Order: sequence, then structure tokens, then C-alpha cells
Amino acid sequence: METSRGRPRDSDADRRILEAARHALLTAGYAGLAIDEVAQRAGVAKTTLYRRWPTKDHLAIAVYADMLDRDVPVTDTGDVRADLSAYLKQIAAALESVRRAGRPAHDTDPSAGIVAELVAAAARHADVGQVMRGLYQRRIRLAIELVERATERGELRSGTDPVLLLDQLAGALYYRVLITGAPVSDSYLERLVSAALDGAMSTKEQR
Repeated sequence: METSRGRPRDSDADRRILEAARHALLTAGYAGLAIDEVAQRAGVAKTTLYRRWPTKDHLAIAVYADMLDRDVPVTDTGDVRADLSAYLKQIAAALESVRRAGRPAHDTDPSAGIVAELVAAAARHADVGQVMRGLYQRRIRLAIELVERATERGELRSGTDPVLLLDQLAGALYYRVLITGAPVSDSYLERLVSAALDGAMSTKEQR
């Protein structure tokens, strides 16, 4: 393990930077995410920001990861249908806020917006892609555990593949946001979860 050198990292500065960057990203869009302005708003030197996130791509991914961690909890109430619906609704809300970032309220453009920029950033930088994959792997692990517990208590049939089930849900959601641009309503998400769970519900739960 590498030993730390110099002064310890300032977690308060990290939080101020991420809050300032989130404000800039959601208000002005990807093009409006300016390092100078973020540093000034956060009250830190540009060198402090660059030591943490060397490019705008790195900073944007950090903001998105922070949004998911703070705004999209994985809760287990004992009702897997309700829990998965709530989880997808929160993901959809985060994606929608990022997709519409920097656009006026009356803009009806269905394109993926900054969501596509984040995907491109992950492709441009190997380390950004690694962070993005690590983020999703960590979060999918929480959702997998949710499905596994539902299987253990008999809510889902034995042998349910949690990864396949979650791929069906997340794949449909991201396809809708990134490709079709169709709205992601609560009704759509509830129907999506019901369709995915129809083949996974135990006989006991179907009765």
C-alpha cells in the first residue's frame, strides 16, 4: 500500500468543489462547467481542484457519482416490487436532471444531453471509464443483495438470476434515456418492473 505524502486531503474542500461543480453542471450544462468558476465558487485554488480532478471530464464523472450516491439509495422494505420500482424511479430522476442540465424549461429536445457526454468521457479516459465501471459495480452489488434477500424469503422463485434481472431493468431504462429519448414516467417504470418480475415471482407470490 502506498503511504500518504504531504498534507491530508481536505474532505470539506472536496464537498465544496463537488457542490459548486454540481450547481454549474445542472445550471449551465457540460459546456458551462468551467474549472475557474467552480474553484472560485468553492473557495479553493485551481491547483487544489486539478490535483483531485485533472480534467473537466474527471470532475463531471465525480459529480455524477456523487449524485447517485447521495440521491439514489437502495432500500429494502421487504417488498421487492416496490423497492425495485422506487430504485428505478430515483435513477430515472437523476438521469433526467442530468439530461436536462443547461437547457431552458421549455426545451423539449429528447436527446441524452450530458448523459451522453458522461458516456463519451468514460470512453476518452481509461481512468474515468474505470471510475464509472467501479461506480456501477458497487451500486449493482447493493441491488443484487436486495434481489438475493427477496429470493431467500420466497418472494422470488429459487434460482432467480439477480444480475440478469437487473440488466433487464437498467438496460431498458438507459436505452430509453440514451437512444429513444422517450419520457420515463412512473407508470412506465412500474410496468417495466412488473414485466421483469412476472417470470421471477414465486408461485406463492403470484397467488
